[in-house]
Amino acid sequence: MPWNDNSNPGPWGSAGGGPKGGGDSDKGANGGGGDKNEPRKGSPWGPPGGGSGGKPPGGGGGGGGPRRPGSGPGGPNRPPMKAPDFEDLMRQIGDRFRGRFSGPGGRPRAGVLAAIGGVAFCAWALTGIYMVQPDQAAVVIRFGAFARSEGPGLRYHLPAPIESVEKVSVTNLNRLDVGGNSGTDIPEESLMLTGDENIVDLNFSVQWRVSDAANYLFRIDDPEAAVKMTAESAMREVIGKANLQQILTTGRGQVQSQAAELMQRTLDAWGAGVSIVEVQIRTANPPQEVIAAFREVANAGQDAEAAVNEANTYRNRVINEAKGDAARIVQASQAYREQVVLEAQGEADRFAAIEAEYRKAPAVTRQRLYTETMERILRNSNKVVIDTPAGGTAPIVLPPDLLRSRTQAPSVAAPAATEQPREATR
Repeated sequence: MPWNDNSNPGPWGSAGGGPKGGGDSDKGANGGGGDKNEPRKGSPWGPPGGGSGGKPPGGGGGGGGPRRPGSGPGGPNRPPMKAPDFEDLMRQIGDRFRGRFSGPGGRPRAGVLAAIGGVAFCAWALTGIYMVQPDQAAVVIRFGAFARSEGPGLRYHLPAPIESVEKVSVTNLNRLDVGGNSGTDIPEESLMLTGDENIVDLNFSVQWRVSDAANYLFRIDDPEAAVKMTAESAMREVIGKANLQQILTTGRGQVQSQAAELMQRTLDAWGAGVSIVEVQIRTANPPQEVIAAFREVANAGQDAEAAVNEANTYRNRVINEAKGDAARIVQASQAYREQVVLEAQGEADRFAAIEAEYRKAPAVTRQRLYTETMERILRNSNKVVIDTPAGGTAPIVLPPDLLRSRTQAPSVAAPAATEQPREATR
């Protein structure tokens, strides 16, 4: 090593141990027995003789601790050892490396330079490898201008400063609140004028995601602020066309869908690269100053609606009952009509049959008709049969039972009717 040569003193002092360098004390300190003119090697952290086993500067060859100036080997006239010089040490290390990698004349070797350049180029080229996650889209920028878009997977772009890459999440839902959140209220955002010239205090939220990463990064400076301004403007326009009662009760769904459609059209016209997922109205109330009056109006409206519903129920019940009665009457009339028609047709057919028989035998037909008619008449009347001798007369006395009601007459007249044939046969 350069600093161990006797011709070149090391950083810790002279190789001989002192200015005089050849006494017996040097032999004892360095292990003794060698020629003083022979080159001696040792560690830079100990005396050049190597007998101390590499102890740091200031330690003796055989002692155990630091020595005071003048008490070391060589006598009291030996100068103290110098502290290491860091610059000289680094200079010597640099000289060693230059000697190893330099060619004749101190010039660097061409092969070494090529290898170093190749390694540096490969390391620089490998910096262009990057990974795009499944929920991301990458935008490659070349010299500050948009170059291309990349999907999920392992991708590559030319290393910086030629190309750079920006990654944007395209699946995560982003949410922003308009009008305040968590109990706080921002009047300049939440107070809106309705179509019927009322004021409503409305808070709503918007959920959106990135649909086009390139447009999202380059077409608008602050996409989130643009979405918020668009949401507030669209909601004010929709609220300005609706009435307060609709907003407070059943019209929220329609207001939300109309606001979302208007927001999407506006953002698409700007090319913002943003897709509106949902608009949700969290609270919609009248202003605090008039909320009590609005509640009274709402209660009155509910009472009126209940009365109207009750009246409609009664009307529907009465109408249905009347329709049922009318249907039954119509059905009965139709049945009676069919019955009368059928009876008339039967009588007509019977008369036609009798007429045909009458044409064949008039006397017999007349007698039969007379007999049948008398049977029908006498069947439903009280009868008394008096058997008198031929050519004689008898007084006719009507019994009281003839005056009984028709319902009781058949039970009394039946025995007389049964006895009459026997009397007649006698």
